[in-house]
Amino acid sequence: MSDAIKHECGLAFIRLRKPFSYYQQQYGTVMYGLNKLYLLMEKQHNRGQDGAGIASVKLHVEPGYPFLHRNRSIEQRAIADLFTQVGEEVADLEKYQPDIRKHPGLLKGHVKFLGELLLGHLRYGTQGKNNVEFCHPFIKRDTIQSRNLALAGNFNLVNTEELFGLVNIDPGVFQRQSDLAAMMEVVHHFLVQEDQKNPGRPDIAEVLKQSAKWFDGGYHFGGLVGSGESFVMRDAHGIRPSYYYISDDVIVAASERAAIRTTFNVGENEVKELMPGQALIVDVDGNYKIEQVLEAKERKACSFERIYFSRGNDEKIYRERSQLGYNLRDAVLKSIDYDLKNTIFSFIPNTAEVAFYGMVKGMEDYMNQIKVQRILSWGKDFDEEKLTEMINRKIRMEKIAIKDVKMRTFITEDANRNEMVQHVYDITYGTVRPHVDTLVVIDDSIVRGTTLKESIVRMLGRLNPKKIIIVSSAPQIRYPDCYGIDMSKLGDFIAFRAAIALMKDRGMEDRLQALHEECKELARLGQLDSKNLVKEIYHPFTAEEISAKIAELITPPEINFPVELIFQTIEDLHLACPTNTGDWYFTGNYPTKGGNRVVNKAFLNYMEGKNERGY
Repeated sequence: MSDAIKHECGLAFIRLRKPFSYYQQQYGTVMYGLNKLYLLMEKQHNRGQDGAGIASVKLHVEPGYPFLHRNRSIEQRAIADLFTQVGEEVADLEKYQPDIRKHPGLLKGHVKFLGELLLGHLRYGTQGKNNVEFCHPFIKRDTIQSRNLALAGNFNLVNTEELFGLVNIDPGVFQRQSDLAAMMEVVHHFLVQEDQKNPGRPDIAEVLKQSAKWFDGGYHFGGLVGSGESFVMRDAHGIRPSYYYISDDVIVAASERAAIRTTFNVGENEVKELMPGQALIVDVDGNYKIEQVLEAKERKACSFERIYFSRGNDEKIYRERSQLGYNLRDAVLKSIDYDLKNTIFSFIPNTAEVAFYGMVKGMEDYMNQIKVQRILSWGKDFDEEKLTEMINRKIRMEKIAIKDVKMRTFITEDANRNEMVQHVYDITYGTVRPHVDTLVVIDDSIVRGTTLKESIVRMLGRLNPKKIIIVSSAPQIRYPDCYGIDMSKLGDFIAFRAAIALMKDRGMEDRLQALHEECKELARLGQLDSKNLVKEIYHPFTAEEISAKIAELITPPEINFPVELIFQTIEDLHLACPTNTGDWYFTGNYPTKGGNRVVNKAFLNYMEGKNERGY
């Protein structure tokens, strides 16, 4: 999307089911598991830019020797940095023992991360500072092997304070800023309790059942236990994505299906989806089970995964993104008055390319219908030239905008920063006939509108089109997200600012103040989670009215031609993405009560001028 927002974190889990000597003989390397972990993480690189981490557990280690290792990095190429360090460790060993790779047992004893249980994580921070301490996995160490734990995940929790209270912990400054710190304390608390009942062989299903029922949020997390057990779990609504693959050699889990398929070269049907509330649990011997830890609730898988976050090389996601673009055809045709001859189609940014192809396919289907109708209406009144001209009519597509990856908005002063933002994109001159052609440009979604106003619309304006139509493959983003995406401040949303502007235009400030008073009363009573009051701000206006006001807000004053916005409808979103119906950021229908609490807290912050998170 042109307005950058924080992405979803990525999880990679591998459990080797055979001795290391097997992988050396079968695949030619004892480093098979680590090589696959590297690939699995790189294929999800889109899910992490702030840092990365890996952890491993070795099985059957002699008492007194380390069995749990963890390393994290916030270098610019964090994944490469982590695995370079592993490679350097092996290279140092080979200086003194050149043939050590031929001795798997010896190599396992000397290489820290050569373990049978592997966990990798890519961090896109939604809470906390961007430093290495906040990178997953987190670990809990204990003198008792079965009470050691490594944990990582893709999630946000909205009840961290309650979780710390549950296990009677007064969190420090660091812990208070980390969802994973709260989750870790709860899981470890119940792990210790379970280990007291079954020393050395804790029942992981029971640990998860006792822990997960307290988590309010969307999550997909994985853990390694010092005694050799491991697990991956998904929330009861299936908000965050989770996939797994099992063979005789490995058990694998990740945040994206395509990453597993590519890394292990397997078919679509071989990679399964972990269903809502389920956990994949592997015991110390490599046996696995799928356990229904929480009762599955209404499926609310995040639709943003399909619109933007997950890589588009998954065949289902590709089709869905293409359909999102196709669904916008009729609204765009109406806006251009069906004048395809004088309309140019393009996309910004590159991640909107698949939706762009879908929209163009819709235009081509319409144009082909018109061609057939025109040719049939001629009867026998045509010649070769007339027929050739009709057949050769094409949808006009151009690469209008190019993102200048060299530009960085590093200047801190606001005026200068805006000047720099204007030049993040550049245009292709000579593609548009001034004052004749309409420009239709599609984006994945529109969050803040800042880049549209400060860069894209200004930039496109230099081409002097007759009209600009910005098309969003997603509906209007109206509400905060608290399940993984860093969108928690209402004032950041251009749709919310448009609704507030409409209220002021129509003299409805009293209604806004009444909502503020009602929200304060709910806070006083501890009932912020009872309902979503922000819905009332949008209720008086149609989606078209809000779109028109957004267009007004994102149009720079020097632009002297019409700028229009077209958004995907909620109904068409669900038609395109039928299995990912989570739409709370569009509709305000949160799957957990914590969502209502977050949106109302965000509203209080906005009304009271507090520039802080809603959770």
